[in-house]
Amino acid sequence: MNASSANVTVVLQYRDSFAKAVTKNVIVVVLSISINYINAGLIQTFCKHQIFYMNPRYILFIHLVVNDMIQVTLTSILFIISYTIYKLNVSICSIFMLIALLTTENTPLNLACMAVERFIAICVPLRHVQICTIRRTLMLIGLIWTTSMLSAVSDLFITLATEPLDFFHTEVFCVRKSVFPSPIIIQKRDVTYSVFLVVVWFTIFYTYFKVMFTAKTASRDAKKARNTILLHSFQLLLCMASYATPQLSDALQRWFPKNNTDSLFVIYVVVQILPRSISPIIYGVRDNMFRKHMKAYLTCNVRTP
Repeated sequence: MNASSANVTVVLQYRDSFAKAVTKNVIVVVLSISINYINAGLIQTFCKHQIFYMNPRYILFIHLVVNDMIQVTLTSILFIISYTIYKLNVSICSIFMLIALLTTENTPLNLACMAVERFIAICVPLRHVQICTIRRTLMLIGLIWTTSMLSAVSDLFITLATEPLDFFHTEVFCVRKSVFPSPIIIQKRDVTYSVFLVVVWFTIFYTYFKVMFTAKTASRDAKKARNTILLHSFQLLLCMASYATPQLSDALQRWFPKNNTDSLFVIYVVVQILPRSISPIIYGVRDNMFRKHMKAYLTCNVRTP
């Protein structure tokens, strides 16, 4: 029995009671709708005011918001499917899983780019306009998607090369190790995530300390940028926990086999849902400009500039 089939056997053996399953699904749906509602307000605010989409900082932010909306919606659907339909056709599941992987891996890269933008704005203010142009920002977003795509789509190509075509007509419990079962993918994933981890955290630490030293003798904006990067670091810490999720899930399954579904639920909320609730706090609450325009949206009285 391979690892993926073993995991499915454990889940089948220790299924949640009806009441517990309903409670978990209600929690996930409520959290997802709440986050997406606030994020939709951020997107509408962004689109209605030119001052936002002419600023590279806000373009990177709104890309993060759209990415998070896709990720939250898709993972919530997969969570509900795991309790209702339970199994999906491998071909359909692979599409869902690729999009989920893309949006999950995009987030840390986007946060690193936002930290670099804040570093340039505070530490090299005279060159910020020349370096952080709208065109370069859009190219950077394209690079983020390309990098994540090279990582995620390679899973599909490896599976096509190592599994018979009949495999794509079978039904599986829709998780990554079931739809992309090759050991090569696990090795590739560990190497890729390690590289991402080092590059992204180096970027965050470097920009934070540079801005921190600048903030000691600079304006209030520099101090606010330092705190923003610090909040991004916390958000990044939660997002990067997804890189350790497979190992953590396997460990918890061995230690608490009867509570495997509870462990998976906690991991899902902490790693996939909670980080996506921080962006609205950073920009929807702390950013004066966004906060001013968001009030109009949340009170259903959106004003034009």
